[in-house]
This record gives sequence, C-alpha cells and structure tokens, in this order.
Amino acid sequence: MPIPSVPTEPAGLAPFIDHTLLRPDARPAEVERLCDEARAHAFKAVCVNPVFIPLVTERLAGSPVAPCAVICFPFGADPTAIKAEEAQWVVRHGAREVDMVIPIGLLKAGRTAAVLDDIAAVKRACGDALLKVIIETSLLTDDEKILACRLSREAGADYVKTSTGFAGGGATVEDVALMRRTVGDGMGVKASGGVRTTEDARRMIAAGASRIGASASVAIVGG
Repeated sequence: MPIPSVPTEPAGLAPFIDHTLLRPDARPAEVERLCDEARAHAFKAVCVNPVFIPLVTERLAGSPVAPCAVICFPFGADPTAIKAEEAQWVVRHGAREVDMVIPIGLLKAGRTAAVLDDIAAVKRACGDALLKVIIETSLLTDDEKILACRLSREAGADYVKTSTGFAGGGATVEDVALMRRTVGDGMGVKASGGVRTTEDARRMIAAGASRIGASASVAIVGG
C-alpha cells in the first residue's frame, strides 16, 4: 500500500477521511446526515456503531462511500468468538470495513498469542471486508505499540489505527510515525482521535497516515 503524499488543497483530504459518529447517544437522523455529508464530500467511509450499519448501508446505496463499523468498541474486552460473530453480523448487513479494538489488557500482560489469535479470528470473519485494528496508543508504551502493530500485521489485518477516542487520548504525529515505521508500506495506518482541523489532518498524513478518522470532517475539507 503506497504511502500517500499530502494534498495541497483541503478538499483533497476527502478520500482519506472516515466520516465518524460513535457517540453513544447518536440518533438515526444524525447518522442519515452523516451519510449525506459523506456523499456530498466524497469521503472514503462512514464509520458508526454496529446498530446503524443497516441504515448506513441503505443510505449509501449506489455510492462509493464505504459503510464501516466498529466492533467490540471501545474496550476490546469481549471474548474472541463474540468479536468474530459481531464482525460477521456487520459484514452481512453491509459493512465493507471493520474497525476492531484489541484486548488491551492481554497485550499489556504479554499474552501475545491470545492477541494474535483474536485479530486473526476477526480477520477471517471479515471475509473480503477491510480490517482496521485499534491499538489504543494512549494506554501503551512505545514497545507495546510496536508489538501491537507487528501482531496486527502478522494476523493479516489491513490497517492499524491509533485510538478509539474514548480512552483519554487520541492520535499524535509521533505515534503515527512510529506505527508507519513498524508496519512499513504494506499496511495502512489510520489516525483517529482529536483530528479536528485541516492542519491536523495534513500533519497526520505527513507522518504516515493513509486514513483519518474524524467527526469534524466537513470542517477539515472546508479549510
């Protein structure tokens, strides 16, 4: 996966953006508006909680914008079988991309085989859908971030992703650069959490991000 160059115009950021709404109190009307904005601005994907995937799939029908679901969000602490079942459900209902959270406590405890198996099982459940692995950088040491990226790559994931945005920290240039160095150009890197401005997005792409998760997407591409 080639590492992209930084767009010179704000509108050029649109193909990098997963237009995102993950608040627990999000309403169907807000999700419909999210989809309409994504169509209008040609964002890459619309990222929502699983309950809204059927609605997003219907609303985006005929559009190149991909429905994307988070699973086991935001803690990553469900059993692997439940994660895989959830991944199958969202794909069956139209998700073309899946963002999962790793079992963070198991990673920190050194149970690398369990983490690898967890990611690999979800990847199998995704079928042809892209899998992005949220490693929750704000809770990890640099060595743990590197390990999480290596395990994601070994398990066959398509992307590594910085953050849920629900753990007290978000994407940083330093973390994106570390993740990119670790996975090389064979995987995508998604910067998510706290990316709110055009300049924020540009900095993340310059550091190595190939995808941006944002709720302020319209403002970002508006400059």
